[in-house]
Amino acid sequence: MDIEQRMNLIMRNTEELVTADELRELLSKEQPLTAYIGFEPSGLVHLGWAPITSKIRDLAEAGFTVTVYWADWHAYINDKLGGDIDNIRICARYMQDCFEALGVPGDKVRYAYASELLDGIGYWERVIKIAKATSLSRVKRAMTIMGRSEDEAEVDSSKMFYPILQAADIFCLGVDIAYAGMDQRKAHMLARDAAEKLGWKKPIALHTPLIPGLKGGDRMNPEASKMSKSDPDSSLNIHDDADAVRRKLGKAFCPPERASESENPVLMLCKYVIMPRTGILEVERPEKFGGNVSFTSYEDVALSYFDGKLHPADLKKGVAEGMIKALEPMHKFFAERPENLNAVKEVLKGLGKL
Repeated sequence: MDIEQRMNLIMRNTEELVTADELRELLSKEQPLTAYIGFEPSGLVHLGWAPITSKIRDLAEAGFTVTVYWADWHAYINDKLGGDIDNIRICARYMQDCFEALGVPGDKVRYAYASELLDGIGYWERVIKIAKATSLSRVKRAMTIMGRSEDEAEVDSSKMFYPILQAADIFCLGVDIAYAGMDQRKAHMLARDAAEKLGWKKPIALHTPLIPGLKGGDRMNPEASKMSKSDPDSSLNIHDDADAVRRKLGKAFCPPERASESENPVLMLCKYVIMPRTGILEVERPEKFGGNVSFTSYEDVALSYFDGKLHPADLKKGVAEGMIKALEPMHKFFAERPENLNAVKEVLKGLGKL
């Protein structure tokens, strides 16, 4: 695979790359290639993860070893799972199962815990240097990466550490690419700015889109309307059965306007889940409405939909059936290996969240 082929692989279904020139230069070198993505272990996994796991596979195919970083202490700061570090680590083990179920290649991925880095004095030296190179106002603006507002730092000052810790993770791991959804962009830009000021290796930043919740997205504030486990009726859980998938998608926001494409969760599920995983969208409909039709590219789905040839109700039904098929391997995985799923469900029941 040549450099341009690898560039195209890394760039597909990507919203932002900072910068393409830096990535091209990196790929021209004869050296091991590394990337990372961090996760707060915080509950059951939804299909907002799908673009992320697909991009991890792309990075692996392009020659990168990817670190999946379980941000256990970050989740503790962010009050996840009752602020109990043991609960958080139980969830991390379950989430590692989810990565395997979602098809992430085990030989190209390494898993690490934040607590492994935080034990070293070198980590905290970097934290202090990053903090010295970063204004307080910038740190507060970056707090949206954890789903928090600037004002919440006034209640719990530990949250002010969060963006700086995330930047320190990148430098201590020494990765070439910091990857995440667009909601983590501010942390990556903070890290790049600190690297310039401190003379450290500057990470390339790679971001994929956020799948909107089933109630619809907001192009002006995609972070606030992304698919989230905090609203079960607005998210598709990877453990949802066929009836739940059909019910949720039947009520999903699905406007016909082209301008709303990125706000349309049904189209985005087709683009980022069904097409990458099954390669086909099949829509069953009566002959009087055009009969059954199948699509092998997302572009054809969108064109047919926005031209008025595919009704929103038919699109929702087709995507529901496509999602059911895409979820089958995950359901099979957890039927055979339920231990960590059962453990995290017990945690969630104890917290009144299940």
